[in-house]
Amino acid sequence: MRILVLGGTAWLGRTVVQHALDTGHDVTCVARGSDVPTGARLVRTDRDRDDALTGVARERWDAVVDVSRTPEHVRRAARDLEPVADRYVLVSTVSVYASQAERGADEHAAVLEPSDDPADYGAAKVACERAVLDAFGPERASVARAGLVGGPGDHTGRSGYWPWRFARAAVTGRPVVVPARTDRPTSVIDVRDLAGWLVGAAEGGRAGVHDVPGEVVTLGQHLEAARAAAGGDVPVVALSDEVLLARGVAPWAGERSLPLWIPDDDHQGMNDRPADRARAAGLARRPLVETLVDTLAWEQLQPVHPHGAGLSDDDEAAVRDAG
Repeated sequence: MRILVLGGTAWLGRTVVQHALDTGHDVTCVARGSDVPTGARLVRTDRDRDDALTGVARERWDAVVDVSRTPEHVRRAARDLEPVADRYVLVSTVSVYASQAERGADEHAAVLEPSDDPADYGAAKVACERAVLDAFGPERASVARAGLVGGPGDHTGRSGYWPWRFARAAVTGRPVVVPARTDRPTSVIDVRDLAGWLVGAAEGGRAGVHDVPGEVVTLGQHLEAARAAAGGDVPVVALSDEVLLARGVAPWAGERSLPLWIPDDDHQGMNDRPADRARAAGLARRPLVETLVDTLAWEQLQPVHPHGAGLSDDDEAAVRDAG
């Protein structure tokens, strides 16, 4: 198959390209960057330009895979490529849903009103979805609403912090600060499993809209998998939501945070989507501990820790010892 990847130089795009190459496909990448996996053809262009896809629109494609969050880019691509592409696969997000409070909801749940502002992530992805579905129709379009993506190469730190922190504690002997309440849901889709799903969608048979999250496990189960990935039995200090917030710890991600911890019950549905439709269509997800083992191996090669999310050693000590 001839697959056109709009992107291919960053994390998810590169993983898609590599998976497609490994399964024997002919892959062309359209991107501003200059580094694509060996074996892929690169067409350098700026998608801000209205004529960015003129060259590739002269060729015939079995499928297009697009990771963009910019509605104008997606509209142009759908316009220019619909006559020459059999299928269009769009990476979307579970952030499109209007409510993140409902647990166990599926693809029929209401979505946000669309927005053309890429900074308004969920609403912008709604606009992207509509552009693709309007141009290609539900039989030629595949929309993958991904959950939190993790695995090797995750520079956000959300999937790498916990195995790294447990491995670090095994060396320092210091207990790990964790949330006391661990029954809330978490979900991480391995970037390699998501890439496999997307390439499968490009190959056909996965038309329409699918939620594509990781397996739903509790935060406690995630922490145990991270501890197992680190290979050490280290002590923890469990602090309540109220104490963590009072000591300046941020939920979910970012600086001075505890990744995946969400104390707000109005956002638990984001990590509790069953993915029944995607699993029926062939979604394969590796065990969480395997993802975390591989992510830890990648983390240990990075020059700065933590990065993107998590507590530094000093911040963790301050949080642990305060009061």
